Amino acid sequence: MAKVGLLAGVGKLPLEFLRAAQSEGYEVVVIAVIPNTEPALATEAHAFYEINVAKIDKIFKTLHKEGITEVTMLGKVTKEILFKGLVMPDLRTIRLLTKLRNRKDDTIMLTLVEELAKEGIQVVDQTIYMKPLMPKAGVLTKAKPSKEQMADILFGFEVAKQMGGLDIGQTVVVKDLAVMAIEAIEGTDACIKRGGTLGRGEAVVVKTAKPRQDVRFDVPAVGLQTIHSMLEGNCKVLAMEAERTIFVEQEEVLKLANEKGLIICAVEGPDEE
Repeated sequence: MAKVGLLAGVGKLPLEFLRAAQSEGYEVVVIAVIPNTEPALATEAHAFYEINVAKIDKIFKTLHKEGITEVTMLGKVTKEILFKGLVMPDLRTIRLLTKLRNRKDDTIMLTLVEELAKEGIQVVDQTIYMKPLMPKAGVLTKAKPSKEQMADILFGFEVAKQMGGLDIGQTVVVKDLAVMAIEAIEGTDACIKRGGTLGRGEAVVVKTAKPRQDVRFDVPAVGLQTIHSMLEGNCKVLAMEAERTIFVEQEEVLKLANEKGLIICAVEGPDEE
């Protein structure tokens, strides 16, 4: 039976991938690279390891031991880890970090992809097996956006694309055609809470793929935690880029959104060359 490796961060996305890959007949070897990954990964994976992201050499050796030649990287690993300081990094991790010309998301991930390639391990498309979870354009909740909210969505979409092009983040919060917050090192949830608070209610959250998104890493995703952050920040609308955003826990998300009167929609963007 074919094997695939999964370098897992926190959130439901790694578990969704695990189950989808297993349904296609793959054995999935999971390496949890930070604490607090989904408990079900340990019980459902063909093999499960906990190896801190600072131990890159050990991660590579484990992949070799398991005979892994293809791997995907899914789940949240916040960039704060690199700025707060890695705990006892091994020599290979230190060498990799010194090679970085900057610590932007794509720079970090591409460097890791190159290191894996040197080991004969290919990083595959994050969205493989996940296409059914990437909604087409349309309104997904009972409530629909007003004309004013739609204007905010389109404005936020343009801003998010520009920020993504600069490799800053994929999420923006807007209200009345003004930017309340842009996702940076703090991550999506903190951005949503901060932007919603500054918007003082009825704010619009927009999440898009980056222009020329590399589907091997950092594909945008939303889920139940996104909705909880919106409720905490008193946001009203969530707009994701259609067919380019992974939407996990859909049943639970839409149930909660409908109960709370939130609006969720998928929006098409312009074609990219």
